[in-house]
Amino acid sequence: MPMVKALNAGLRRALAENDRVLLMGEDIGTLGGVFRVTEGLQTEFGERRVFDTPLAESGIIGTAIGLAMRGYRPVCEIQFDGFIYPGFDQITSQLAKMTNRYEGRLSMPVVVRVPFGGHIGAVEHHQESPEALFAHTAGLRVVSPSTPNDAYWMIQQAIASDDPVMFFEPKGRYWPKGEVDLERPAVGLHASRVVRTGTDATLIGYGPMVSVLLTAAEIAAEEGRSLEVVDVRSLSPIDWEPIVASVEKTGRAVVAHEASGFLGIGAELAAGITERSFYSLEAPVLRVAGFDIPFPPARLEKLHLPDADRVLEAVDRAFAY
Repeated sequence: MPMVKALNAGLRRALAENDRVLLMGEDIGTLGGVFRVTEGLQTEFGERRVFDTPLAESGIIGTAIGLAMRGYRPVCEIQFDGFIYPGFDQITSQLAKMTNRYEGRLSMPVVVRVPFGGHIGAVEHHQESPEALFAHTAGLRVVSPSTPNDAYWMIQQAIASDDPVMFFEPKGRYWPKGEVDLERPAVGLHASRVVRTGTDATLIGYGPMVSVLLTAAEIAAEEGRSLEVVDVRSLSPIDWEPIVASVEKTGRAVVAHEASGFLGIGAELAAGITERSFYSLEAPVLRVAGFDIPFPPARLEKLHLPDADRVLEAVDRAFAY
């Protein structure tokens, strides 16, 4: 199934298994959301559990915090990535701090779903990658699925978490289909995973970039170079063990993401790999990212977003050392 249907199925299962789970957001009820992730769920579970909110992201998050304090497990949809900033204060000042403020006596089981990234040709505020802002904020868990199977299981695991989870969904990957195992998850919510084995260099990414890295690895294989691909999946906390094991095997690493490179997730990954695997590296950890500019107009997004050619150019530079 496509990722959008996998998310819908995961949310349906969470709603069915726990009557304290609520879905809330702009146009998620009758319409089923802009991307139809919640389609049919209000009809099935009613307006008291799947409900539309005013166009006020601060109000959405603030209401979710109050619901969590009363024992509910709200799942908030932010309609587009660029709409999240009016709710940024509530997320970083309240949601992320509340459990610490109460010295652990109060949990905050809130999930904030955020369609993020490019590849849909949208206008300003509809294509952004703000994940580093939240991964940098202590008190938040930050994850991003790259496949329909991960989306199905990770949304349920996020809802089951007693900590707030920022759930970044790569909207450019909403429609490609993939196999979904409805019986059991492959790994935990915060586990990194090798999705393609190789011996010569390691490509590391998450969310929308994983498919690009897999394409780059396929092209490289035709040229006689074996590239391993690691899907980070969890941006906070990061599961370092599979990443470090891969880099220590190959000796070279290229980290890629759509967000701007300066102070992005790639910087943390590069620093962490260097600290942990310095003596195994044959070259510096290189980064491939979006340029340090506001996300450009739709017609220019292909020039801005990293593609397989840019990834392979970085691999060539790594081998030049």
